[in-house]
Amino acid sequence: MVKQKSKLIDIFTNNEQEILEDWMREQIASITYRKDLLTEAELRTQSAELMGLMIAASRSGNVTDMTTPEWKPVLDFLAATSKTRAAQGFTTQETATFIFSLKQPVFARMKSELGTNASALAEEIWIATVLLDKLGLFTAETYQKSREDIIRRQQRELLELSTPVIKIWEGILVLPLIGTLDDSRTQVVMENLLQNIVDTNSSIAIIDITGVPEVDTLVAQNLIKTVSAARLMGAHCIISGIRPQIAQTMVHLGVAFGDVVTKSSLADALKYAFQQAGITVT
Repeated sequence: MVKQKSKLIDIFTNNEQEILEDWMREQIASITYRKDLLTEAELRTQSAELMGLMIAASRSGNVTDMTTPEWKPVLDFLAATSKTRAAQGFTTQETATFIFSLKQPVFARMKSELGTNASALAEEIWIATVLLDKLGLFTAETYQKSREDIIRRQQRELLELSTPVIKIWEGILVLPLIGTLDDSRTQVVMENLLQNIVDTNSSIAIIDITGVPEVDTLVAQNLIKTVSAARLMGAHCIISGIRPQIAQTMVHLGVAFGDVVTKSSLADALKYAFQQAGITVT
């Protein structure tokens, strides 16, 4: 780790405006510049703010150790910028280029001021490279984590959309399931069903698995979990959509729903639910 005092802070401080202008030209000329997502004025504001924060942090004399308190404002700014760009639709490369494009302007200014001293020039270029590489990698990592968070949230939202709970009658809910029922989706199904039982004060819930391609041991266990959770909320559950193929598979696997009422179709389940609720439909 480089600990000696670097001339980089003087180069930044004495040439702040020139470096900023060169940096802006580098970013705007780059193929990664997304003028559809970020205006030139917004880019200039972000670049100028980061330059100011870097100069302030560098005044401590340490320009390569990002763990010191002086660099926290810089990292916080980059983290916020990365998260914003992730949400806006920037790619990892486009986000990281925000930092890496600063290399050329800084190196050019170093060459201008230290060109006659090859040893000092090489040393300062190395220090600047370490600094900008660390900041660039931090930016890319933060961006990636933000993208992963966005993807997880979108996946959960899609799961919620794919498991609608429908109130078809006073006190009666229907939960039509389509596709596989894994552990993560089971959690969403239970949360949605239980919340709707509370919100609608329903006493009967029909879980229709007509759209579930196959019922194996795992799916059956997840269905039983959902039924058990609903029972704890005071609701009676009915499972409908037990097709002949599914019934045969369940017998073969030794899977049983216990005392849970099952019906071959949603129509039969509705008829049974109406009878249990004392509802006569004419």
